[in-house]
Amino acid sequence: MRTFTSHDILFLLQAARWTLALSLLAFVGGGLGGAILAVGRISRVRALRSLASLYIQVVQGTPLLIQLFIWYFGISLLGADLSPIVAAAIALTLYSSAFFAEIWRGAIQSIAKGQWESASSLGLTRFETLWYVILPQSLRPALPPTVGFMVQIVKNTSLAALVGFVELARAGQLVNNITFQPLPVFACVAVIYFAICFPLSALSRWLERRTHGHRQLVRGT
Repeated sequence: MRTFTSHDILFLLQAARWTLALSLLAFVGGGLGGAILAVGRISRVRALRSLASLYIQVVQGTPLLIQLFIWYFGISLLGADLSPIVAAAIALTLYSSAFFAEIWRGAIQSIAKGQWESASSLGLTRFETLWYVILPQSLRPALPPTVGFMVQIVKNTSLAALVGFVELARAGQLVNNITFQPLPVFACVAVIYFAICFPLSALSRWLERRTHGHRQLVRGT
């Protein structure tokens, strides 16, 4: 047993880089998957709507921890072994895509139907209408919840510690096992998480106020 020192704080900060890297992977992968699912949810093809809806319900209806265990432990039954970071990245990406899909579907459907009808009267196809007319307008209402959900992604990366991936939470466990000083160790871990998440939360609230103010201005005109 030894005391908690600045070297341990440096180790935690280095592990936080992996937390950020895993969060970025989940955000980018989940964003791409969420965009595809959101388009599927508003598709005119019933089969696509049903498949996208089923995927979202299954993923949102099961704990992320179970999904992580399936990818890390369950996939080995099929003869493929995934490293902790790969399993965590896949689980977080699939999990995030389901939530991003609903955020962006709501933003798309918040645009007045008249926009679709006006674009159609100009001869634009459904894809052209979505790409050139609807998506640019839906970006503003989609930004606050998107940034807000990024906070959840960062905090959910802590579950990767349960499959041996050394991110911030796992690093805290390792340091605590050496120092046996849980209060300063996990207080430092909490401060680092706060330093990562608070700017995102503040940005989300600022964007929400800007969006609300824009809507009031539009209605006033």
